[in-house]
Amino acid sequence: MARWQPDAPGRLAAAALDLFEEHGYENTTVIEIAERAGLTKSTFFRYFPDKREVLFGGGTMNGLLAEGIASAPPAAGPLDAVADALDALGRTFFTADRREFSRRRQAVLNAHTELREREALKRIGLTASMTEALGRRGVPDLTARVAAQLGMLAWEFAYDQWIGTGNSEGFGPLARQALAEVRAAGAMR
Repeated sequence: MARWQPDAPGRLAAAALDLFEEHGYENTTVIEIAERAGLTKSTFFRYFPDKREVLFGGGTMNGLLAEGIASAPPAAGPLDAVADALDALGRTFFTADRREFSRRRQAVLNAHTELREREALKRIGLTASMTEALGRRGVPDLTARVAAQLGMLAWEFAYDQWIGTGNSEGFGPLARQALAEVRAAGAMR
């Protein structure tokens, strides 16, 4: 690949995933990732602090969730605002053309403790982003925290279904369905 081609972060992530599958996470170096992507080591470090971060999007999802909550209709309740944010994530990040990459990525994460730990930290950060965005809408702190946690639970259910083989439904509808199930469970006595 020529160095001038666009989407260096995407190329680096694709190269890293290929190499992690071929040689294992521990046996892959940043230099190998950069070379496979047709880039230099310094270009890699311009986008990612280390090889672990190449599969985690650099905070892009945090911004999308916050924007989705901020742009929800003013009358939307906390969970409705979270649902709008999850829809935005589905339209922007969890698109049909990224489904196979996401399946492969999840398999690599599942195989490596260090990457599973990083994924857990990412989810904590996503929950915090939703909590903060809800707070900026005037939602009381405890309500914002609960809504964000429920949103993350719905995100996890939806993501697992979305990457499942044989599933063609979009992430947004799956997330809304999961949120509806979470709401129904909360209403049970």
